[in-house]
Amino acid sequence: MNKELSIATAARVKVEGRVQGVGFRYFVYRFAKRNDITGWVRNLDDGSVEAHFEGPEQKIGQIIQLCHEGPVGSNVKKVSVEEKQPTHQWDEFSFRYE
Repeated sequence: MNKELSIATAARVKVEGRVQGVGFRYFVYRFAKRNDITGWVRNLDDGSVEAHFEGPEQKIGQIIQLCHEGPVGSNVKKVSVEEKQPTHQWDEFSFRYE
């Protein structure tokens, strides 16, 4: 059996720049749903987007890289990443509105 083991990890990410009104949250959501990442994404009052990701280490790295790129129409200026311990609190990836 030649199966790679994935180490679960988590990260809190804040993305600044032109990231609201350009489909950024949906861009992140689609990748997360297709790649077994749980957590959430939301707009903040300061115009940035914040997300919490939990999942396989490789997939977390990929979604963080996507946050640096952003969807067409976005202009990412800064991405802050804070490594976290997985809490396994979420069963899926979703949008948060608070």
